[in-house]
Amino acid sequence: MKTKYQVIADEIRSKILSNEFVVGKVIPPELQLQKDYGVSRHTVREAIALLVNEGFLRKEKGSGTYVDDTYQRRGDGVSSSKTIGVITTYLSDYIFPSIIRGIEQRLRENGYSLLLASTNNDVEQERECLEQMLSQGVSGLIVEPTKSNQYNPNLAYYLSFKERGIPVVMINANYEELSVPFICVNDTKAGYLATKHLFEQGHRHLALITKIDDLQGKYRMKGFIKAHEEMRTNFDPKNVYTYTTETKAQVFQTIREKLASDQEVTGIVCYNDEVAQGLIQALADMGKRVPEDYSVVGNDDSFLSTAGSVKLTTLSHPKEELGAAAAEWIMLAVQQEVTGNKIFEPELIIRDSVKRI
Repeated sequence: MKTKYQVIADEIRSKILSNEFVVGKVIPPELQLQKDYGVSRHTVREAIALLVNEGFLRKEKGSGTYVDDTYQRRGDGVSSSKTIGVITTYLSDYIFPSIIRGIEQRLRENGYSLLLASTNNDVEQERECLEQMLSQGVSGLIVEPTKSNQYNPNLAYYLSFKERGIPVVMINANYEELSVPFICVNDTKAGYLATKHLFEQGHRHLALITKIDDLQGKYRMKGFIKAHEEMRTNFDPKNVYTYTTETKAQVFQTIREKLASDQEVTGIVCYNDEVAQGLIQALADMGKRVPEDYSVVGNDDSFLSTAGSVKLTTLSHPKEELGAAAAEWIMLAVQQEVTGNKIFEPELIIRDSVKRI
């Protein structure tokens, strides 16, 4: 458990890294900090001493305590000129190992090292990761946004990178509030192609399961709707099932209950292969089979698409190629200004989870 002075130091450090306390400016006086945190003067001085030692603050006799940037030059032993920070939502799950492998291989080939962190799609953990990258003095940052379809309280940190001249590129999604380049798949097209394929196989009553706290889910829903519009057919809003990072397990129970009483739905578009495989298991628990009773389309062409008893029809995701593209972008951006986004176009991969009716 952290001591009081460590907690205070953490908060002041966060304010420095997010530019709430600006380099070269004086921080509030010790008496004010005592009142703000309800602690003794000795505790405040311990917190300040810790930050002075780390290079975040400097004391000037008779003038005050100023925000310093010595920490950026130190990098805690990490070479700031050849270190790229990489923040993903997850490290060992799903498609992320392949993306990281693509990044790491290209960086290594060019003499760069990699500083890796993950957020578990949690904004508090993202804040900690961003602070780590800033304090370690990385020369560039590749980041997958956390809960990209929701307001993020960490946006100021990304502006801090920009103000420090540290290039940032986002992968898989982006924060629409920020003007930051991104490299991702055309998720609207992915949702469109999945839905269109079911229509082409004779299905007319479709359901969608999508993740609503990430931008990918929003765009895949947009593609689902676009395909319906093109077919000039309506969809039942009750057949759109949304979930968040925290409620994924519950969505399968919800759709099971709905399908048990709905005899019209024959095709289901899933946010990704992981959800598709979870759905197949949920349907099996109901005594239903894929594709005999329901046709299912996944997304991302992950290892899960061929790991189950039913080989999934799915949409392609470049994975390692996307990681390599992000690495190439950030290495170039370290040397010169780079603009523009890169969008990969998905392709339908037909396997065994959809039947013609």
